Parts: sequence; structure tokens; C-alpha cells
Amino acid sequence: MGVLRPRDGLWDILAKSFTPKLYPRGSMIYRQGFHAEEFYYLEKGKIKIFITSENGTEKTLTVKEGGGVFGEAAFFDGLPRVSSAKTIADSAIITITREKMMSCIKKEPQFAMDLMAYLAQTVRMLSAQLDNMTFHNAGERIAGMLLTLSGDGGTVNATQDDMAALAGVSRITVSRVLSGFTKKGWVKTSYRSVTITDKAAVREFASKSSL
Repeated sequence: MGVLRPRDGLWDILAKSFTPKLYPRGSMIYRQGFHAEEFYYLEKGKIKIFITSENGTEKTLTVKEGGGVFGEAAFFDGLPRVSSAKTIADSAIITITREKMMSCIKKEPQFAMDLMAYLAQTVRMLSAQLDNMTFHNAGERIAGMLLTLSGDGGTVNATQDDMAALAGVSRITVSRVLSGFTKKGWVKTSYRSVTITDKAAVREFASKSSL
């Protein structure tokens, strides 16, 4: 599972061109089933993307922190949104309409190519996540999730509930696996965060297949 690596400064034109709106924690940004007239740039803060079943059960798909876009899939394919987005920390968000996007492309034509490359990386990452959920056991999935969310810095800023939802396991399983990783010296845990201290070992463990 990889981490999306957009070109350095890819989103700078959005931050420089438009003023973000401040959303307090718990704000709904968009809802599942609605058509998309815009997508969003998360300048700072934290959101979760989730789906809701007919009986009201929620499943978190991903957690995003400042510095990237979200809600772009339905914007580009014209179909109803398949997920909802809600802030889980106070956030600054820029709403990007088609008019704003075209304005950015006119200012910096390369932005269009970079955006398409970023969307292609998103598809590649989703494919890797599907592989992870299909062919790996709970411990391997948690290891892969940690690698995906940690980035270059090696730290995952998420609760165990968030990590459980992302890995498709229970919070108790996350706690047990992280305890095992800590004993091996692979990670260090603290309140609402996990730091990978031996990325090579975690990567090797995540690459195993349970089939």
C-alpha cells in the first residue's frame, strides 16, 4: 500500500487563489447519495470519509489530514456520491467549483496534468487497499494501514477506533496487534498516535499473504 505523493506545490495554487472556510469539528461537508457540484481542498484539519448502510451503520473508508483534496470522484464522474465526509477536527476547507478549477488551469495549465496524475494515483492506492483487505489477515492489514497513513514522517495521527475502521477489524484487535508490534520494537504508541520505529520490519510483515 503506498502513500499518495502529489507534485510538491500541486495544491499551492488553490491555497493562494481562494479563501478557506472554517468548519468546526463534527461538520458534515457532503452526504452520500447527493450529486456533486464541487470537490474540496483540505488546507488544515482532519476529516473522515465514510459510508452508511441502509440500517444506519457507518464504516470509515479513510481519514485525511491537511494538504490534499477529497470528494473529487463524484465531481468528475457526475454520479451521486458513494460516501459522506465529516470533519473530526476543526478544519479549513476550500470548496472547488468547476469555475474555480478552470480558473486554476488557466493560471497554471500544468495543474490539469498534475491533477490527472493525482487521480490515477488514487485509483492505484484503492486497488492496493482492496488487495490488502482480500489477501491479508488482520495483523498484516493493520501493518499496511500504518505504512499508508504514516508517510515519510512515520507517524500516524489517528485513534484506535479510526485505525480499526480503516483496517476492517475491531478496536480490540488493533490494540492487541499494536501491543505486539510495540514489544517487537517496531512501533511506539502514544495518545491518538502511533510512530513506526522499524519501517522495514513493518513493511516486511505487511507484505506477507495469508493465502
